[in-house]
Amino acid sequence: MRRSRIDSFIMEQEGLQTLNRKEIEAVQLEKLNRVLAMERKRAGFYRNLPERLNSLAELKDLPFTTEEDLAQHAPGLLLRSQAEIQRVLSDATSGTTGAAKRVFYTEGDCRNTVRLFVAGLGELIGPGSVTMICFPFSGPHGLGELISEAVEGLGAKPLKLGAGLSYGEYRGVMAEEKPDTFVGMPVQLLSMLRVCGNGSLERALVSGDACPRTVTEACEKILGTKLFPHYGSREMALGGAICCPAHEGMHLRENHVIAEIIDPAGNPLMPGETGELVITTIGMEAMPLIRYRTGDFTRILPDRCPCGSEVLRLDTVHRGGRASEMEKLDGRMFSLPWVADYRAERRNGRLRMEVLTCGEGTPPPLDAEWKLRQVTAEDRALYHGKRTVEET
Repeated sequence: MRRSRIDSFIMEQEGLQTLNRKEIEAVQLEKLNRVLAMERKRAGFYRNLPERLNSLAELKDLPFTTEEDLAQHAPGLLLRSQAEIQRVLSDATSGTTGAAKRVFYTEGDCRNTVRLFVAGLGELIGPGSVTMICFPFSGPHGLGELISEAVEGLGAKPLKLGAGLSYGEYRGVMAEEKPDTFVGMPVQLLSMLRVCGNGSLERALVSGDACPRTVTEACEKILGTKLFPHYGSREMALGGAICCPAHEGMHLRENHVIAEIIDPAGNPLMPGETGELVITTIGMEAMPLIRYRTGDFTRILPDRCPCGSEVLRLDTVHRGGRASEMEKLDGRMFSLPWVADYRAERRNGRLRMEVLTCGEGTPPPLDAEWKLRQVTAEDRALYHGKRTVEET
């Protein structure tokens, strides 16, 4: 089996001839101490941290960084001047109250993410591939734009579709462009496959959402191939971990990110134990974070990957909070082969759903009020399948 492309990605960036745990951890400690020294010098948010650690084991003694810190202390977290910032991502919406979490990227941060995407996408596409990109396109250095640049860098053709196409539009693209690869969110992929069929699609890279096992298995059954799950977050400059040919976990970009897993009390857990993912982003130029609590839950897989890489692997990542409720509902709903998509809301403690069906079936005995609609030609042309859950 070919070794994960994450190894060549790290070796090229760090000027290494070989890559093992000792070399990876040496790079991490050197970069971590570099960040700590810069933080102490500029007297910003992390000014009270030590200027240097003697080992990575000492990292667990430092305090956590939280979402509230990103919202309240963004200027103090910046290592670069505003003139060097190329992209700002905020979670502000029309309903946001108080300060919104903001994350900043330099041009170098975006370049590193594109290189990581090239490594990850290179596991499944190559020259001549036609790849449908179903993530949002939001302007320079947005997620869709960065993925498109990586696809082009591999000699493939990106179809810049965005996230809002109707089933009819998907069907038209698949008939005209004959894409062989899908890049987008897992539920979005399954919904499209169930309504439109797989056509010329042969493989898919999924990210952006937690992916219930029922959704993964349903997509793989239709495509006849394994999915390539990726993990990323805005705090990692949108790219964090990539899948290799072994399909056993996602290799972390360890030259840019140190990962820890903690229990609810904040204590470190051993490889193989599930807990909250904490990241220290030693490779980010604009806003390196020290022990940031992601709110995502996973485990570090023990032992070496079957592909031969010694780069750490994350298992399936599960979102916390309300996103976790959505993941559970997705898992339950999409286990039904006749469900194409659904909308859901909770009112007065009762769940109400509108379900778009794509075959014959009987609703299961859920504590819900059901309204079913069969997929019609009009649905295929117009329906966008947007799903919402509201807590009242």
